Formats: sequence, C-alpha cells, structure tokens
Amino acid sequence: MLIDVHSHVNFNAYKDDADETLKRALDNGIWVNSVGSQITTSRRAVEMAEKYDTGVFATVGLHPMHLSTTRVDINEADAHFMTRAERFDRAAYEPLTQSKKTLAVGEIGLDYFHLAAPEIADKEAEKAKQKETFRAQIALARDVGLPLMLHCRDSREHPEDAYWDMHDILKQEIGWMKVPGMLHCFTSSERVAKAFIDIGFYIGFTGIITFPNAKKLQVMVAALPLERILTETDCPYLTPAPHRGKRNEPAYVKFVAEKIAELKNLHLAEVEKQTFENAHSVFSKLY
Repeated sequence: MLIDVHSHVNFNAYKDDADETLKRALDNGIWVNSVGSQITTSRRAVEMAEKYDTGVFATVGLHPMHLSTTRVDINEADAHFMTRAERFDRAAYEPLTQSKKTLAVGEIGLDYFHLAAPEIADKEAEKAKQKETFRAQIALARDVGLPLMLHCRDSREHPEDAYWDMHDILKQEIGWMKVPGMLHCFTSSERVAKAFIDIGFYIGFTGIITFPNAKKLQVMVAALPLERILTETDCPYLTPAPHRGKRNEPAYVKFVAEKIAELKNLHLAEVEKQTFENAHSVFSKLY
C-alpha cells in the first residue's frame, strides 16, 4: 500500500470530480490525506474524509501565505491563485481536530518566499505575524495531541532562512511530542533535512524528485534514511513525470515511490512498505 500524505483534493481544482479522484486512488491501494490551508478548505477536508469508512483522512490548519491582509497573486509554473486573508481563530479550528479522521494540524509554518511580492510593504511585520501564528497552531496541536504538517519556504535572498527560523521555534516548542510530525514538500538542503530529522521529524517528497532538473534533490533522497521518508503529491500541483502538464492527483504518488526506489536502488515493494509504516508512525489515527 501507499499513502499520499499531503494532497489537496479538498481544493476547487476537484470541485467537479473529487469523489472520482479519490476512488481512483483507493482502487489502486493508495490512501489519501487532504490538507487544509484555511478554515474553509480545512472544513471541506474533514467533511470529505468523514464520507469514507477508511483510506481518506484530513489535516486542518492555516497556511502562512494567507496571513497577510494584502492579497497576493501567486503565479508560478504549477500554481496560480490569490491569497485570502485570515486570522487564526483557535475556536474555529479546534472542533475540526476532534474528528477521528483528522491526522494532524497543518499545513502550517513559515513562508518568506512570497513576502517578496511588491504588494507587501512591511515584510518584517509579516514575518513576525507568521511566527506568532505558527506558535499558536503548535499550541493547538499540543493540546489536542496531534502531530504537525509543516510548510516552509525560504526567501529568495537567503536560502535556508525560513527553515532555520522554524527549527529554532520547534526546538523551543515540541519537547512534548514523541513524533512531532513531517516537513512537507521538502526542497532544501541535506543539512537542513538532517537537522529536522534530529529533532524527530519525517521528510515528505513530491513529484519534484521526478523532474530532470532536480539532481541535487535526487542525490539527497538517495542519501537520507528510507525510515524517515514520506510520499506525497501536493496535488493539484507538482505533477510528476510522466504526467507533467496535467492536473496532479493522489494516484500519481506511485511515481514518487517509484523514483525513490530507483534512487535508492531498492525494490518498489520495500519503499511502499516502509513509507506506509513511516506514515503510521507519524499519524497515529491512520488505524
């Protein structure tokens, strides 16, 4: 079995065929975790997961990109949307964590990359807001006993800056957790990956590792212990080869697993088994 530990089937990209998309994954032995980025998509993730007896799960949280009151047009190769301002309201999110299908609090964290947008005037104030909200959501996870699903993206000028800021906060805040969670869609350095593994985190890889220009990331996947790796799609974004140019979906997580097996010179079955066991170690509500 495989699990796509980080998907967005709860997003509008699947408004017309979410159930069909989930069925394709389940029919292929792939479980799915749909991750919220705001209160609306978090609620939708829980509602979607609760329709299924098994195999479909939810994660709820407020993404750092949606904290700014200044709307930003995100226009990248694999994503195009407008941010929507929201303040973290624990009273709104906490009931969603009580669902038996809610695996984690996320995706939460720090995103300095999009602070470069010219619309955002006071970048230091936005960083401070992100850190404050990050700590508040860590507190929620602590109080309800759930792991963390982390998003992190560095500034253009200073590679690794957001990761090390996040690492400092986590070292202060996560002593209470045996398995604190995972770093989603990891694209930083091996040094950063090992630093987070050292404080208990698992590392999630997406279809980016199948891209021809992702040589450094591929070398890192080969070097990191399989026992700390998780498979994800981040769909509808980051569609892996051989389906570049199409909308991504959880069924395509098999291409991520296949690439991991290739890079580590392992049988696919071994990668499937170990990464599924890893997911169970992180997300206790899987069973």
